[in-house]
Amino acid sequence: MFDKYMVPTRGFQNVRENGDIVGFQMLLRITYYRGIHLSLIGSLDVTVDGEHFKPEQLRFSLGDRTYTMDELGKEENVHWPFGQPAKLIVLKPGGLQPGIHDVQVEQRIVPAYMPQGMGFPGNMRRKITLVA
Repeated sequence: MFDKYMVPTRGFQNVRENGDIVGFQMLLRITYYRGIHLSLIGSLDVTVDGEHFKPEQLRFSLGDRTYTMDELGKEENVHWPFGQPAKLIVLKPGGLQPGIHDVQVEQRIVPAYMPQGMGFPGNMRRKITLVA
């Protein structure tokens, strides 16, 4: 429903830690119209320029906390409001080269009232420019 708003063009940049580029980040919005608690994020799949990133390479940051994908499934007290961007960090040594990248993201939201394994997928693919 709100898939086309999932990844805004701003906020797409490399991530530095102790002077080294350790990956890249993008902003991410929830596609589910009600907002959710983080434990209801069933999965996040990221592919950039044909390279698929494993869940172990993803970090999700909301407010002042950063979570691994495993930690998201256990976080029942933090609510992600509709319209509030979170930060999705992808660990990739050296990050991405400046320029235009083909970014594809799928988020699967699994509300408690849905049967196990079901849920609401949100898919977005767009070209985004990473500036040095």
